[in-house]
Amino acid sequence: MSTAKVIVNPYAGRWKAQAAIPGIERACGRIGLEYDLVITEGPNHGIELAREAALAGFSPIVSAGGDGSIGEVVNGLMQVAGEGLSVPFGVIPLGSADDFADMLGLEKEIEAACRVIRAGHTRVVDVGCVNGRFFDNNSAIGLEPMVTITQAAMKRVKGTPRYILAALKTILSHKPWHVRLVWDDGEYEGATALVSVGNTRRTGGAFWMTPRAEPDDGYLDFVFTREVGRPKLLRLLPTTFDGSHINRQEIGYARTTCLTVDCDPPTPIQADGELFDLSATHIEYTILPGRLRLIVPGSGEPIHS
Repeated sequence: MSTAKVIVNPYAGRWKAQAAIPGIERACGRIGLEYDLVITEGPNHGIELAREAALAGFSPIVSAGGDGSIGEVVNGLMQVAGEGLSVPFGVIPLGSADDFADMLGLEKEIEAACRVIRAGHTRVVDVGCVNGRFFDNNSAIGLEPMVTITQAAMKRVKGTPRYILAALKTILSHKPWHVRLVWDDGEYEGATALVSVGNTRRTGGAFWMTPRAEPDDGYLDFVFTREVGRPKLLRLLPTTFDGSHINRQEIGYARTTCLTVDCDPPTPIQADGELFDLSATHIEYTILPGRLRLIVPGSGEPIHS
């Protein structure tokens, strides 16, 4: 292990990450983890910082923030990795939902997370890609990114309740999209409220949109609604809290290596909770198996092996 580059998004968790910086520095000092800490200055800056760090030979590269922060760093790492395996990647979870950390069993207390990074055991996980943007946890079109837009404007409610309230508000105001979906062994054409694509099982802290997804199986799981109106969507919402929605007749669920979506009217796209396109009509999803070298608790392969 050489010097770790720690990339902090100070806004993560509504400035939770900013307040955590002294704790990260103390923890690294106590456990003898050599590090260089940098702070992102705006959207997508984490991509640039991660790419620069990987090219400069820092290892591991650590994201201190939430799911969006993690996603940015993953994008930088994947840009440098090309067709190969990424630089070892560590996470200090400091977000509102921390879906990726929870789904991968990562430590959420700062010093415990730093100790895991110092130990350096890794596992290899898949990475998704949508229209050139990489994601490690989840991406979606339709209703789900509209929820992202709604919750970003909410100031008084924090954490998972903010996502749930935003979902309710968005459902009540949404209009359906007409889509054509084509995947490995199937297709669908008709109205839909959303298409949610998962590399892991949960998004938004509470929504088990793709409850059968595994981050290292070489596939993306995805879920979509068939033609349903607002009242039925409202009744379906609670079933996403335990994943039972996938058993409903109105829901399509599949596993694939690629998914193509043609959509009218245009839809926003989110990847790991971050909006990167507000008006897409053609969307392509692919899976990149075994490309992210993630530092995890336990007895994985050490970095120096």
